[in-house]
Amino acid sequence: MAANKDGNQTGTGSGGGGGGGFFSSIASSLSNFGSAMSKSVNGLLGYEGLEVVNPEGGNEDAGAEAQRGRWKAEDRDNYWKMMQKYIGADITSLVTLPVIICEPMTNLQKMAELMEYSYLLELADECEDPHMRLVYAATWFISLYYALQRTWKPFNPILGETYELVNHAGITFIAEQVCHHPPIGAAHAESEHFTYDITSKVKSKFLGNSVEVYPLGRSRLTLKKSGVVLDLVPPPTKVHNLIFGRTWIDSPGEMILTNLTTGDKVLLYFQPCGWFGAGRYEVDGYVYNNEEEPKILMTGKWNESMSYQPCDLEGEPLPGSTMKEVWKAADAPKNDKFQYTYFAQKINSFDTAPKKLLASDSRLRPDRSALEKGDVSKASSEKSRLEERQRADRRTREAKGDEFKPKWFNFSNEICPTPWGDLEVYEYNGKYHEHRAAIDKSDHVEEADVKTTEFNPWQYEDSVVA
Repeated sequence: MAANKDGNQTGTGSGGGGGGGFFSSIASSLSNFGSAMSKSVNGLLGYEGLEVVNPEGGNEDAGAEAQRGRWKAEDRDNYWKMMQKYIGADITSLVTLPVIICEPMTNLQKMAELMEYSYLLELADECEDPHMRLVYAATWFISLYYALQRTWKPFNPILGETYELVNHAGITFIAEQVCHHPPIGAAHAESEHFTYDITSKVKSKFLGNSVEVYPLGRSRLTLKKSGVVLDLVPPPTKVHNLIFGRTWIDSPGEMILTNLTTGDKVLLYFQPCGWFGAGRYEVDGYVYNNEEEPKILMTGKWNESMSYQPCDLEGEPLPGSTMKEVWKAADAPKNDKFQYTYFAQKINSFDTAPKKLLASDSRLRPDRSALEKGDVSKASSEKSRLEERQRADRRTREAKGDEFKPKWFNFSNEICPTPWGDLEVYEYNGKYHEHRAAIDKSDHVEEADVKTTEFNPWQYEDSVVA
């Protein structure tokens, strides 16, 4: 499965097939997936163009699968009728989604879940082998996909909303919603071993009962000891059975991690789910040097573990070498309603919050808190109230001729191209560290009562909801 200098695949490797190579294997899998796994249930339910896909079975299950899922029949039918007009559209900013499909966490908090296995970056930073360094770093990025498989949608952050994370492996993490239309979040994380910066934006395509999500983000990871800078291009994601059937998520495609300092890179293939779930979760690929020669093969499942093994120029394991595990997903709570890991639970906890938490922090959102307590009705009303207050804040800003400016990030004037569109890049301005340092050295810091602190990301205190 090694790639030649033209980018074509040769050999068979762990994920390839004979003859056509790995890309042909993926094309074949996608073709089989489309013909064997999906089926329009039009006629069974009376809806035009509805597709239900069961990853655990064949197309004969489509009708029964359509009746499953978390929606009540009446809510499901009404929502389908409302959403039909958006088929083929980018619904990222068009549609207000109901609380029933949400989890009690925001997108800013979900960005912080990448920090769970940060020990991999400590290993990467201390590693002298430049190719093993990439194994650790690539595995760190893969580790997030265990969290991304959750089928509940995080809340969209309010403009100016923030999330702070401390008390985990010496990391300081700050995220901020820096733009509302289109929705863009920015985050900065730092420890003694690394700095991590991301501008996160997505593009979507609504297909009726599924949605394709394209990550237009820019991720930059700097390892402090070596000084190397790594750039990530992740694969797209598809959410199946959004309204009818049990929702599930797949991320077929390629992940590319490039060492911008040396030219070395990692090319990994996330296999598409095939017949009866075949290939789902599987990841295969190689670490290449700057001459595009394979040095280390990587294989595993993004929801379980990843392993590596040195290889020759044909991509075959070196004689006498063995496959070694580099990462394994931690045990998760059983029967958690929102499929949370133990680390996800910490993300929502005030135990991971710094003293004098910013009033704009996601933990303080009343809709998020109500949903966490199981009060869906209150969560829905609070979500609507926050969204209307956000619109009122925007109206005031427009009336004053003001432009929203993030507190902790600056627009860099850089437009970064991605495989799915251009991205406006926001850079960390360093002010959060100054803010935290001032609080930490002060002898008279009045602790805010998080139980009574009102969520406040607003630019104008006197803006009213009209």
